[in-house]
Amino acid sequence: MKPIFRFSFLLGVLALSCAKPGSVEGPLLEDLYGDFALIEPLEVSSSSVDLAGGERVYFSARFNKTANWELELTGLSTGAIKRFTGKTRSLDETNTLWNGSTSVFPVFGAETVVARLWVPEDSLELFDTVQVLSPKPFEGLVMADFEQADPAGWLKFAQSGANMTFARSNQNPSAQGQYYFDMGGTVNWDWLICYLYMPAAAYPDSMRTPNNTLLLPGNPDQVYLNLAVYSPDGINNEVLLIRVNEDDNLNGSFNGANEDQYAIELKELPAGWNSISIPYTDLVTLVNGQPGTPAGNGLREPDKIHQVEFLFLANPSSGYCQVYLDYVVFTTNGPWEP
Repeated sequence: MKPIFRFSFLLGVLALSCAKPGSVEGPLLEDLYGDFALIEPLEVSSSSVDLAGGERVYFSARFNKTANWELELTGLSTGAIKRFTGKTRSLDETNTLWNGSTSVFPVFGAETVVARLWVPEDSLELFDTVQVLSPKPFEGLVMADFEQADPAGWLKFAQSGANMTFARSNQNPSAQGQYYFDMGGTVNWDWLICYLYMPAAAYPDSMRTPNNTLLLPGNPDQVYLNLAVYSPDGINNEVLLIRVNEDDNLNGSFNGANEDQYAIELKELPAGWNSISIPYTDLVTLVNGQPGTPAGNGLREPDKIHQVEFLFLANPSSGYCQVYLDYVVFTTNGPWEP
């Protein structure tokens, strides 16, 4: 038995000698069993930030061991929230760099933002603040932010039902800015509650072509339709039908009999504000809510968009229904990042 013992011992020595200097197999013992301690407190890289000017800030802190942490930024004026999470020994530019984006609507404005760092393992809470001098700019072709009065060229209709609302409003927090569009009511004889149509002709020359189509790329892979939609608590019967009419022959009008219309239905949204980004290639032709065959050339061509339509629907037997609509924007080469 002795030779076997000496051979096993030799293998162990060889294995140890082959290990890289300083290498560690598995988690550190102090990460598993050591007491948590804060080494460097929470600090922001700058006391103020000009997000519109391209500036960024990050938050730093350091612990004696790897720990789960949560960093939450809250706008004191807007109530906007941005969250970062991680499991590291430190917070730094690699894991907390902030460009003004939000995790929970509304978007941030020019305001004081409170940063709260929480380490659940130790119930540690640390705070700091940063002053946003100007908010994050958003790029894209903005169809509606509802901050101004409705353009004269919009087409609107609401049924004469009960408890109808059909107007821009600031009675509740919006997703962006101060105003949103409130659509709601009870219509017990028809699916349609109201609609809002946005023709390209209603916009300035900088947003449309002489043929009254939107100034967008022709490649559908590049284009996204984005919007924010709010569903109140207890509402689950909403159907927001979004339709895009293309002027295939570029004669300045849309004919549903021989030109393409693409659409999408948004249903049973989670309560609260929802950020919706729809790749143009995801739009389909709908006939009575079911996929159908396009009436025109069958090509998705965003540079031929003649009109964007929002129809708010609900089953007439389902009772009261309501949604808010905010910040409708077309973006290219990627979705809107609020």
